[in-house]
Amino acid sequence: MTLTSRSRSDPTAVQDDRADLEALRQAKAEWETGEVARFLSRIPERQQEFTTLSGIPVQRLYTPEDTASVSYIEDLSFPGQYPYTRGPYPTMYRSRPWTMRQIAGFGTPDDTNQRLKFLIAQGQTGISIDFDMPTLMGYDSDDPRSNGEVGREGVAVDTYQDLLSVLDGIDIGAISVSMTINPTAWILYAMYIAVAEERGIPYDRLSGTVQADILKEYIAQKEWIYPIPVGVRLVRDTIAHSVKHLPHYNPINVSGYHIREAGSTAAQEAAFTLANGIAYVEEVRKLGIDVDDFAPRLAFYFIAERDFFEEVAKFRAARRVWARVMKERFGAQKAESMRLRFHCQTAGSSLTSREPLNNIARTAMQALSAVMGGAQSLHANGMDEALAIPSEEAMKVALRTQQIILEETGAAGSIDPMGGSYMLESLTDEIERQIWAYFKEIDLRGGAVAAAGQNYFQLEIAESAYRYQRQKESGEITVVGVNKYRDEVDLGLPFALHKVHRDTQQRQIDRLQAVKAKRDNTLVAQHLAVLEAAARTDDNLVPPTLAAVKASATMGEIVKTLERVFGRYVETPVF
Repeated sequence: MTLTSRSRSDPTAVQDDRADLEALRQAKAEWETGEVARFLSRIPERQQEFTTLSGIPVQRLYTPEDTASVSYIEDLSFPGQYPYTRGPYPTMYRSRPWTMRQIAGFGTPDDTNQRLKFLIAQGQTGISIDFDMPTLMGYDSDDPRSNGEVGREGVAVDTYQDLLSVLDGIDIGAISVSMTINPTAWILYAMYIAVAEERGIPYDRLSGTVQADILKEYIAQKEWIYPIPVGVRLVRDTIAHSVKHLPHYNPINVSGYHIREAGSTAAQEAAFTLANGIAYVEEVRKLGIDVDDFAPRLAFYFIAERDFFEEVAKFRAARRVWARVMKERFGAQKAESMRLRFHCQTAGSSLTSREPLNNIARTAMQALSAVMGGAQSLHANGMDEALAIPSEEAMKVALRTQQIILEETGAAGSIDPMGGSYMLESLTDEIERQIWAYFKEIDLRGGAVAAAGQNYFQLEIAESAYRYQRQKESGEITVVGVNKYRDEVDLGLPFALHKVHRDTQQRQIDRLQAVKAKRDNTLVAQHLAVLEAAARTDDNLVPPTLAAVKASATMGEIVKTLERVFGRYVETPVF
């Protein structure tokens, strides 16, 4: 297949192309009215209409006619070259495989430290840490509202000493560290710096990311503390501080994963995520920081859902759109500013508690789509995640799945091996078209921050989620082993589930009380007062937060200090 360039000036060649397409149209029409029609009269197709998971119609056959408008040079180009459709780097996995970053986090810091070391010993090449709900929401483990949740869905972190224990014996100057944290992201970021300082690790050796993306919380995941403008300010401050002090660190991971898990379509996931990215770029530029000074450190986080081809197309479309936005909207000059780099996680909501071994196959296909789409980092879900926090065995199987894709399938040998596929290029174009259409609507509403406050994103996602749920319940969308091929005999679980130790909460509370007993409470109060004063100005809040953290101020104390200034966010319900 040859994809033409719009810059072609030879009129004879253009006429030849048109003649070839017209001949193709006629040949295809003859095939459909002849061969296909005769075959269908004997063997009908399985269903009347085929669509992607998001509802994009899927044709019976794709041909060069479907990619006639695609310019190789302008729309695809080469890996490492604008608009980066085929990959952000020129050699991709031939030089550097994606980072295998299995998420881990449960119980006390010591519990999670053991799991991280286990995964590193199994060949994991990056660390990803999950935190429990109290840590996410800014409550200390001894807060009454934390009762029953400490260490249950992630690791409990109250002070920077806890993070020091999580990372004990792990060289964070040599391994990338990702932290899945949102409303309290700037505090975890400060704790991470405090850990590095205590160990004498230079800032320029630190790499990784803190998720930080608060806008997707207001529109999808629903974990917040402060009003929307304050949440965005804290993200802005984190980015600005990182750009100045941590040259190899990604201060935000703009996340589409949770938008998709909330029920969005593939195009909505990409569009809403990139729109949030645009909002953060605009906020940081207000500080007078040049776009090329910080855009290279922005990273993204997408899901790999069940529709293989749609997901690969989504990743490619997102890269192309982001490159064009950075170049045309923000005037970026550096290639690094236009390259969309992303972490990917397979779809947790696609996993089933029935016949959980089927989840191994689901995860493998989803992980492969991330690789085909050019992910820089990947987490493959555990087979038991629909039932509990993944066990060590489940995480080992998930990590081995990634290693098999890299080492045994040949998938990492060629860059963008599906590029040029008539179907894939057509889907890429369609998803890009939908992304731009959403951008237009978001801009009309005043941008992503304003649109979030108007519940625009929330309503769009709710409608898509409702439609998807109805399709599953009706059987229009098949879930193998659940609404089709269902085995009514309960065979039990073929593996043991992870269990939360009964003493986890008390062990963590004891740790917290020990820190409080040893610290200088007068010094803590002084630093919290400085932080509160800074919050009443437009000063960057990371430096006073870092000082408070190093004095052993707790997560909850820092959050409450700013709450006195900013208050708490109350959502307007969407029905």
